[in-house]
Amino acid sequence: MSGARLPVRIAGLVAIAFGLLTIISGGRALFGDAAARAAVGAAVPFVLWFNFGAGFAYVAAGAGLLAGRPWSVTLSALIALATLLVFAAFGIHVLLGGAYEMRTVGAMTLRSVVWIVIAFVARRMPGRAERSPA
Repeated sequence: MSGARLPVRIAGLVAIAFGLLTIISGGRALFGDAAARAAVGAAVPFVLWFNFGAGFAYVAAGAGLLAGRPWSVTLSALIALATLLVFAAFGIHVLLGGAYEMRTVGAMTLRSVVWIVIAFVARRMPGRAERSPA
């Protein structure tokens, strides 16, 4: 395994684990019983739905990174960008006086950092340049 491949494989595993955890927690918040939904508190619906849906993209990106698929590099960058855009929209929601949970700030910060790092690591995928269409 080349030195550049190991970080990409680790990023793929992190993406899959992060995605599965996101799907589970988001699914509980969205589709769980009344107690599970109440535990969410003042969750912002568009953030909750985005994160749940993005969890599936996380798993796909991670699987693509592990398989060495060039499209996974683009998907990772798109996930990072979309997360930052949703985080910005969340910030606007907060500035306009919308209800929110402080843990959402932490969660979105973590998601943003994780996906920026994964996107940068993914760019190091060995053989990516030769597989791209000319």
